[in-house]
Amino acid sequence: QLVESGGGLVQAGGSLRLSCAASGRTFSTYTMGWFRQAPGKEREFVAGISWNGIMTSYADSVKGRFAISRDNAKNTVYLQMNSLKPEDTAVYYCAASVGRSVWRQRRVDYDYWGQGTRVSVSS
Repeated sequence: QLVESGGGLVQAGGSLRLSCAASGRTFSTYTMGWFRQAPGKEREFVAGISWNGIMTSYADSVKGRFAISRDNAKNTVYLQMNSLKPEDTAVYYCAASVGRSVWRQRRVDYDYWGQGTRVSVSS
């Protein structure tokens, strides 16, 4: 089970930190990712992190502004979002991928999903 938190309303230029708490003993073996879905749009990849936290990947639209990290001792993955823009407004989903590379960025590459947390950025 994946449970996201940390969403909310923020002004453009502001920051938010999303958290995703996972249950189960196998969290540390999963590639973890964040996706987002804006109204009327497809769900898109935002960031991914390897099971050991060494490798990360990002969508071009968030590179240099967002940072993904994980704490396997706490079964938690984070998404630090800085310099937020109105176009970052979306529901953000945490996802787990079993046995796939952090470079696999398609929705179908992820096996387990959270319920999402809403992020709204005002201009």
